[in-house]
Amino acid sequence: MLRMHALACPQYHRYVQTSPFDEIALFRAVADSGARALLIGRRALIALGLPVMTRDYGYWIPADDAPLLNEALRPLDMFPTRSPEEARLNGRYVIEGDEHIDVLVARAVGTIDGNMVVFEDVWMRRVYLPVTEDLSIAIPSIDDLILTKRFAARPRDADDIRWLEQLRAAKP
Repeated sequence: MLRMHALACPQYHRYVQTSPFDEIALFRAVADSGARALLIGRRALIALGLPVMTRDYGYWIPADDAPLLNEALRPLDMFPTRSPEEARLNGRYVIEGDEHIDVLVARAVGTIDGNMVVFEDVWMRRVYLPVTEDLSIAIPSIDDLILTKRFAARPRDADDIRWLEQLRAAKP
């Protein structure tokens, strides 16, 4: 079972407090939204237990599912920066509130070495990771996560690919 930590809301100073953001509520809202949403990026690596850090969340969804995801996150006071139509044209958008969620909206994305990665194929190979007894999150398979890390190919993506390859080699 994935170990999730819920931190109390400590007071640092009378004017500065941490956010009351609830990651479990986010994951539950996404899971219950009806959107075909894959957690990608470093949050997916963290969910796999890899020792990386990030400040945001990343999801890959088909364009038609953007309204479902947006509506599901509205009760968490999280709002999209673009309409579904604008997101479709731009290929991505952000949902913001107490946290930042990058949303990739594309049927397929090319890697730096010219391979096309098709959402429907990745969706068919998805895996579910348990978060609580009654909640799981969908992420791409390890091989597909490696491909998603080849979309931008930043230096940290190369590090993430090495972590994922180690994890893949350790699995029976």
